[in-house]
Amino acid sequence: MGDEISRRYNKVDDAFSQKRCLTWFHEYTTPDDPDTLGPDGMEKFCEDIGVEPENVAMLVLAYKMGARQMGFFTQCEWLKGLTDLQCDTAGKVQCKLDYLRNLLNDPNAFKTIYRYAYDFARDKDQRSMDIETAKAMLQLLLGKHWPLYAQFAQFLEQSKYKVINKDQWCNILEFSRTISNDLTNYDVDGAWPVMLDEFVEWLRLLRSQSTIS
Repeated sequence: MGDEISRRYNKVDDAFSQKRCLTWFHEYTTPDDPDTLGPDGMEKFCEDIGVEPENVAMLVLAYKMGARQMGFFTQCEWLKGLTDLQCDTAGKVQCKLDYLRNLLNDPNAFKTIYRYAYDFARDKDQRSMDIETAKAMLQLLLGKHWPLYAQFAQFLEQSKYKVINKDQWCNILEFSRTISNDLTNYDVDGAWPVMLDEFVEWLRLLRSQSTIS
């Protein structure tokens, strides 16, 4: 009998509570701005769930919340994402981290999150994303999966590009998925952005030089 009662109580504790979720949110906000969790709160939140702020799971979590700006969660975003995930404690979010990372293994979900990352990470005053932010986000999203990522990062490093626009951003993903590492199936007359034509030209030159030497 006692076991049954304690089991029932545990079950109640496990049930998602919006009230508990909100109380938890306010642990990270300040009296000046109670409806927004800002960079300091974000740092503490990341510590509590045991991930680095630049961990890809944080990007997927922000996507789940529909967060509009990097480094900030509004109360509405927090409630939306964590109600969806049924999380109202740090422990429950920790249990969901693998699930969040695994979402990236689904090609369609990955594409949606990749596109989301562009608007999420760019400075809202700018129409394009600055190159440093773009490199950090590309490293996070494509660094492990795209064999040519290191060369592409090197290309950007020495290029004249200061920003990346959304068309270029979306095409980089498409390129990483469809173009073989030896570039033989790259069509210069295709509808690729000039940036990718230049990358292919640069990489072919680099490879021919290393063959000669």
